[in-house]
Formats: sequence, structure tokens, C-alpha cells
Amino acid sequence: MTQVRNAKSLRGEVALVTGATRGIGLAISRALAAAGCGLIITGRNEAALTRISRELNRQKIRLLAHPCDVRDPHSVDALFRTVRREFRQLDILINNAGIAHPNLTVDKLPFPMWKDVLATNLDGMFLVTQAALSIMKPGGTIVNNLSIAANRVFAGSAAYNASKHAALGLTNTLREELRPRRIRVIGLLPGAADTDIWKTLWPQAPRRKMMSPTTIAEAVINAILLPPDATVEVLEILPTAGRL
Repeated sequence: MTQVRNAKSLRGEVALVTGATRGIGLAISRALAAAGCGLIITGRNEAALTRISRELNRQKIRLLAHPCDVRDPHSVDALFRTVRREFRQLDILINNAGIAHPNLTVDKLPFPMWKDVLATNLDGMFLVTQAALSIMKPGGTIVNNLSIAANRVFAGSAAYNASKHAALGLTNTLREELRPRRIRVIGLLPGAADTDIWKTLWPQAPRRKMMSPTTIAEAVINAILLPPDATVEVLEILPTAGRL
């Protein structure tokens, strides 16, 4: 008989969230904690990690806050040495860390900026996922936060578009490779959400028309809570107003 998760709880499971200190990553971390899930939260801002860990500890869950620069293989290795020592298993991976760049056409886009976006949004996802697979259990779930830029094009966002299109290819490949291990892979494609990334992408963006990160987190938790024999392969969520 197929085992079904408790529809209200992820107690006893362990999740790792990258880019966990703000935006969608923070909202998902809060939702996982509320469901009783043990958590490893990461980010580059140690002060923010400390602040968020104090908040999440109120849920009385197992919690590890560990700084990590997902672009750096040595930083990722250090994170997972600690994870293996403290938790020894991983049930859920949320690849959320990502950055954008100012609106610049290709002819004006500096190469260092291009490299930084690709390193964070694509290389980081690869490095963290590769490290996580050594301790992920059958029945586990990987959620890659891709953005609708994974299958659409936005002028002036060449590096961001390229990173997300490539990350979608990685996500789809992972899903096929991990089917025999019964690890589900979800491509999360949110439209405009009211997060800090708009300060870089479009400072004057109409935030009142955007979704709340909490709304996206709720959808992610519902997808994770599906029975293990079902997968939401692509979770695309847009504001009712559509593309802004």
C-alpha cells in the first residue's frame, strides 16, 4: 500500500532552503516550519540568517542556519559537511537562491554581471543539488524556483532569461534521471511576486498587482504534500492581472 503523508504535517522530515532570508525563500521556510518540518536555512547574509532563525525557532523544530554562497563549491561543501553531521538525511530541497540584474540590453550588459547571474542562478542550483543527492531519501522532493522567465523572454534581462531557461533544462533533466530513485522534481514558475528582486529588475513595478510570496509558498507546500506517487512537474502561478 502506498504511504500518504499527513495532509497537515511534514513533521519528521528535513528540508534545505537556499536564499532563505527573504522573499519566496523566506515564505517557504516559514510554511515548512509551520508544517513541523526540520529546516536547514542558508543565505549569504549571516545577520539575516540569525534574525530569521530566531523567528523560526518559535515553531519548536530542528533548525540549522548556515551561511552559504551557492556560487562557491567550497562553501557548498562546507554546508553539506555540517548537514550530514547534524541531520544525516534530506527529504526536501528548495533551490531558491537567485539574483537579477538591471534592465540592460545585450550590447550594454557587462560580462561580469552576466557571469554573476549565471553563477548564482544556474551553477548554484547545480552545486547544491549535486551535493544534496548523496543524502536525499527515496520519496524526497526537489523544488527549483525558476520564474516564468524560464519559458518567456523579457527584453533587457538577457542574463536572467538565459539563467532561468538553462535552469529549466537542468530541472527537466533531473526529473527524468531521478524517477528511478522516486525523487520528485518540481519546476516552480512564479509570475510577479512582491519581493526585493524588483528593486533591481524594475524599481517602479506596480507591486499592488503582484502576488504575495506567502501565496506561492502555500502552493509549494500543497505540491509537496501530494502522495509520493504524484508529481506537480511544473507549478506555474501568475497574478490574476497577468504579466505586468
